[in-house]
Amino acid sequence: MKFNYKNIVLLALLAGGGIVSCKTDFLDQEPLTEIQADLVWKDPALSTAFVNEIYNGFQQGGFSEQMLASLTDEATFTHTGRNINTINEGSLSPSATGWEDDTYKWSPMYTRIRACNLALSNLNLPTSFQDQTLKDRLKGEIYFMRAYFYQQLVRIYGAVPLVTKVYGLGEDYKVPRNTYQECVNFIVKDCDSSAILLTGKTMESGRASKLAAQALKSRVLLYAASDLYDVPTAKANSSVLAAYTKPEYLGYLSGDRKARWEAARLAAKEVIDAGGGYKLNLTAPVTPEQGRINYISLAMGGGSADKTLDASASSDLILGRYFIPGKSEGGRQTGLNNGPNGYHNWAGNTPIGLLVDDYEMMDGTPFRWTNPTHAAAPYKNRDPRFYASIMYDGADWKPRNKISGNVDPANQIQTGSYDLLDDAGALINRKGLDTRSSSIEDWNGSRTGYYMRKFIDPNPDLVDNTDRQNIPWPFLRHTEVVFNYVEALIELGEDATALQWLNKIRFRAGMPALTVSGAALKEAYRHEKRIEMAYEEQRYYDARRWMIAKNTLGRPLTFVTVSGKFKAGQSMREPYKYDESVYTYTYTPVENKEHENRQWVDKMYFRPFNQDEINRNNLLTQNPGY
Repeated sequence: MKFNYKNIVLLALLAGGGIVSCKTDFLDQEPLTEIQADLVWKDPALSTAFVNEIYNGFQQGGFSEQMLASLTDEATFTHTGRNINTINEGSLSPSATGWEDDTYKWSPMYTRIRACNLALSNLNLPTSFQDQTLKDRLKGEIYFMRAYFYQQLVRIYGAVPLVTKVYGLGEDYKVPRNTYQECVNFIVKDCDSSAILLTGKTMESGRASKLAAQALKSRVLLYAASDLYDVPTAKANSSVLAAYTKPEYLGYLSGDRKARWEAARLAAKEVIDAGGGYKLNLTAPVTPEQGRINYISLAMGGGSADKTLDASASSDLILGRYFIPGKSEGGRQTGLNNGPNGYHNWAGNTPIGLLVDDYEMMDGTPFRWTNPTHAAAPYKNRDPRFYASIMYDGADWKPRNKISGNVDPANQIQTGSYDLLDDAGALINRKGLDTRSSSIEDWNGSRTGYYMRKFIDPNPDLVDNTDRQNIPWPFLRHTEVVFNYVEALIELGEDATALQWLNKIRFRAGMPALTVSGAALKEAYRHEKRIEMAYEEQRYYDARRWMIAKNTLGRPLTFVTVSGKFKAGQSMREPYKYDESVYTYTYTPVENKEHENRQWVDKMYFRPFNQDEINRNNLLTQNPGY
């Protein structure tokens, strides 16, 4: 009997291993799309190829054209017609689930889970190949991936059916949801199994490892202790969740919540004790310029050829999705997807004022538009991570002449409108080269007045929109685990240790130490994680599990308009450049409900199951509010 593996298995001999690894030596194989199933598990190379392909469930990581950041108070997606409004405006339903990425979508995740189950069942047979060391490594990788895929489902849907068998044709596929607690226990057990099997194994970059399994366990246990998944707390904060008749699908009905925080603390501490991370041993802030470089280096993950950056920042990555130079992978065009239209990029996931305004001043005080000094110069003396994450009007960027002609010798972002003199000396007002009225491209500029800078390679040679960058997507970072540790410590009342570790992250960025405690420390922690982990698919889940979404994700979009008017006796002819000696600049924050009329409704704490899935499996109980 033959099984056709075209969709989910042996194409890995061509691509699977290289997609997730920096090495490509096992790509030089003859293509196989069909092979006898009983031969696969007798051959170490074919078994490895099968497991390699499962990694393709990671897709492009978070580097899809539409990023999860645009479903949060970090960004908005510039282009219309992508079904993002369905989610952000609260109109999603079982028949209209809006945009979903394959990195967490129901069917792709269960396809990969099935592959994991198939591999585990066959590797456990006595007829499989006999190299026990390799077999243990492959099983360790599989347990990690199955845990990861289930974790993706659980943090989107709440409890899901736990499937460990491989269904055959004609079987009854109907299965109810397990409880949330059962799901957490299952994922944690898979993480533990993975860690045991991968202990002592040297893994290539991009593959599961003992540390990755432990870091994933840390995340899962942190979520399990959070407000959204403590049913009494969730019910007290939401009438929609309180009315749900199957609360066991959403969280813990009872039990010792302090013990759950302690479990989260211990899991994070285990990773921290193993060592690693990037510059997490500082006792005082670095300079602002070094903080900016540190943060850009972290975002590049060692993938940039820019020699001004620190390639050793890749040490913060526990698990990344790496991309191969020369391959046309979507994850390699993050700069094209999100960069300025005045550079012939697409301005996709643009920062909104809600994020930009949350970057502190350099002295650690909040930025306020109501402060006249701040409002007059909003982009001065800010947290160094601001300059590493956000492109704003007047910010230096790449040599524009390499792609757009000699229209901007200053190579600065232009998102405002400016007085200029035309060739006849008459006063005109011109829209900037990076606006939606640009003379370069006038249809795909930022609506917000800002552009994403984080994750875009600053290498000045990567300007043309046909270029591709090789920045890895950070699935798991040491910094995230430190945040997990800090949060658990705060919830357990261990403020001194929490503050110590939180300040290590701030010192690396060049920011001053925090000195708060109690409720103020909890808010400072949440703010710090928002800034440090921007665009890393943390905010979407954090705002929900902390149950702060109504006051964060549900707020109207905020943009900024920038105007440059000549000072008395001053003037400028083309080409324009930012110059405070010539211009008085005015910055006006504005609310916008036309592009997206955002609102929060409590059903959005969990995604709905698609109606087709409900029709196929009438034991699948729908989530609350749908």
